Amino acid sequence: LFVAPKSYTGENVVEVSCHGSNYILQKVIQLFIKKGARSAQPGEFTMRAFLNGRMDLSQAEAVADLIASDSAVSHQMAMNQMRGGISNEIEKLREELINFASLIELELDFGEEDVEFANRDDLRQLILKIQGFISSLLSSFDLGNAIKQGVLTVIAGRPNAGKSTLLNAMLNEERAIVSDIAGTTRDTIEEVLNINGVQFRLIDTAGIRDAQDQIEAIGVEKTMQKVMQASLLLYVFDVTGMTLEEVEQDLNRLHRDEMTTIVVCNKMDRNPYFDPEKLKTLLANGQQPTANSQIISLSAKNGMNVPYLKEVLYNAVLEDKNFSDNTIVSNARHFEALQKTSESLDRVLEGMDNAITGDFLAMDIRKALYHLGEITGKVDVEELLGNIFGKFCIGK
Repeated sequence: LFVAPKSYTGENVVEVSCHGSNYILQKVIQLFIKKGARSAQPGEFTMRAFLNGRMDLSQAEAVADLIASDSAVSHQMAMNQMRGGISNEIEKLREELINFASLIELELDFGEEDVEFANRDDLRQLILKIQGFISSLLSSFDLGNAIKQGVLTVIAGRPNAGKSTLLNAMLNEERAIVSDIAGTTRDTIEEVLNINGVQFRLIDTAGIRDAQDQIEAIGVEKTMQKVMQASLLLYVFDVTGMTLEEVEQDLNRLHRDEMTTIVVCNKMDRNPYFDPEKLKTLLANGQQPTANSQIISLSAKNGMNVPYLKEVLYNAVLEDKNFSDNTIVSNARHFEALQKTSESLDRVLEGMDNAITGDFLAMDIRKALYHLGEITGKVDVEELLGNIFGKFCIGK
C-alpha cells in the first residue's frame, strides 16, 4: 500500500504481487475488473503523476525516454531530465522573467502617471543572460538527439576502398559481404555498435563513382542521401590506389558543415610508406572545410588501429562532456519551445532598442513565458497575476 501523496502518482495506490503462471495473473486481473477496476490507459500512471504535481511535463517525458533508452549514456541523460535537470534551470529563468513581467504589467496599470517600475537596463541584462542559456540548450540538441536515437555514422568512399571490411572489423563479425570485385555493396547495410555506452548506427554504403548500371546508380544515390543525414562521416580510401587530389575531390563532394568528418587511410599494411601528413597539408593549403578533420591510418583487414578508431568516434561525440552536470536537450518539442522563446525575447530586445511602449514589451514577454512553460507544463497566466498582487498594495 502506497499512501498519497508519497506514491508514484500522488494518489493512494495498492500494488499486488501474485505467484504463479501467466494464467493465474490473468485470472487475478479479471477478478479486479469484475469488482469495478479497469485497465490503465497507455501512460496513465505518469499522466496522473503529472496532473497531481508529482512531476512536471519534461520529467514525465523523460520516463518514456528512460524506458526506451538502449545505451548507458541515453539512460543517464533521461535520468538527469527525470531528476529535473532541465526543469530546474527553466524554472529559475521563468521566475526571474516573471518578476520583470510583473513590473511591466504594473506600469500599464499606472500608464497615465508615466512611471517606469522595470529598469530597462536590468531587463536587458536578464534577457541576454536567458538568451545565452537558451543558446547553449539549442546547440546541445544535435548531440542530445543523436545520443537518444543513436549517432548516425556513415561509412563512405570509392568502390573497393575497404568500407565493408572496416564495418566487419568494427563489429568483430562478418556482417557485410567482402570481395575484391569493385561495387559489391549495392545497398546500404546498417548495424549498431556500442562504444562505452554510446550507440553508433553504422551504415555501410555503396561506393561513390560513375555508376556502371541503373542498380548501382540507385545505390550511389542512397549513399548520398545517407551522407546528407549523417552526424558522423567515416570517409575511407585505399592508400594503394588513390591520389591525394582524388581524396580531396571526394571530401569536397561528401562533407557538410553540420557533421564531423573522419578520414580513414585504409590498407596501410600494403603501403606502410604512405604519409597522412601530406594529405593534411594538402587540405590545409587548399583551405578546405575538412582541413581540421582527424586523419587515421589503419588496416581494416588485419585490425591495425581499429580500436583507436573507436576511441576517436567516441571522443568526437562525447569528449569533455559531463552528463551529470550539463543540461542537454534531446526532445524535439523542447527544442521548438526554446526556439520560440528565443524569438520572443529577441523581439523584446528589439522593442527596447526602438523605445517601444510597455504594453508591446509585456506581450512578447508573456509569449516567452508561455513557451518556457510549455516545456514543464506550466502555462498558467494566474501565476503572473498572483506575483503582481502579492508584492504590491495596488488597492491602497
